[in-house]
Amino acid sequence: MNLKDRILLLTGGTGSFGQAFIKNLLSQKDFNGVIRVFSRDEFKQHEIEERYQNDRRLRFFIGDVRDINRLKRAMDGVDYVIHAAALKQIPILEYNPFEAVKTNILGTQNVIDCAIDFGIKKSLLISSDKACVPVNLYGATKMVAEKIFVQGNSYVGGRKVKLSVVRYGNVVASRGSIVPKFLEQAKNNELTITDDRMTRFWITLDQGVKFVLKALEKMEGGEIFVPKLPSIKIIDLAKTIAPNAKIKIVGIRPGEKFHEVLIGEDEARHTRDVGSYFVVEPEFNWWGAQVKNRRGTRLKAGFSYKSNNNSQWLTSSYINKLLRQLTENNV
Repeated sequence: MNLKDRILLLTGGTGSFGQAFIKNLLSQKDFNGVIRVFSRDEFKQHEIEERYQNDRRLRFFIGDVRDINRLKRAMDGVDYVIHAAALKQIPILEYNPFEAVKTNILGTQNVIDCAIDFGIKKSLLISSDKACVPVNLYGATKMVAEKIFVQGNSYVGGRKVKLSVVRYGNVVASRGSIVPKFLEQAKNNELTITDDRMTRFWITLDQGVKFVLKALEKMEGGEIFVPKLPSIKIIDLAKTIAPNAKIKIVGIRPGEKFHEVLIGEDEARHTRDVGSYFVVEPEFNWWGAQVKNRRGTRLKAGFSYKSNNNSQWLTSSYINKLLRQLTENNV
């Protein structure tokens, strides 16, 4: 997709994904557009500005997606929106549910309303596997965010506005993820695991950014894009990171799943396999009329895409390679 002269708004722009997204685009020599970095963290904005030596392709907006007036100011003149802002720490959100609703649901509604009102060509929500068959508050808020983003296409009228979703699993070394935690615990030669039966999907930040850019190019409005990812057993990850460390089982946390689900059986009925990824199609009349050349093949009845029934699994050698890369990057 040619973004060389486009203006993009990146909400949650100072988070793990946001910083990887910025790095990717600024590394493209032909990118002469602008990334508007929208976040609440002024110090991280300052760090990013320093890191890229006041690169003219970056603009910084201090703001919260809860504040629709600030969003309006940031979105004026924008071509594309990547909506990555969210509260996501599961145990904390279980204790502070209303804050999760304000940011993850009402904040997303603000993004949708502004995107429609300003005629934004394409807007893409970054979602999570937790949104599929949710068992915790974070997952429930992301599920609602997905629903309203998809349904937002019903309100665009005659405007050339498209809204779609990307949904993927755990991001390696993202803020608050398990790999940095294990690496820190390994210094004390003891790693804690909630349950040794757990499995997870796995994606790197770089892979996540590339998939988002692909979805931005392919989207028709209303789809949920799901990449095909390898799975990993958390116990295997722990043993690879610290093979001689003691492993302590501490018990499953409230709102935690044994296995992740990226596509449930009910969603599979309206999902297509497009080679390296799936497309969950919306169940609305406007979708059929809008998209003439649908890609991919229908999934078989009873299909589900879970981290424990996956055909792709990370090997120990790949995990070690990944850990070396993280160490070199000082993660």
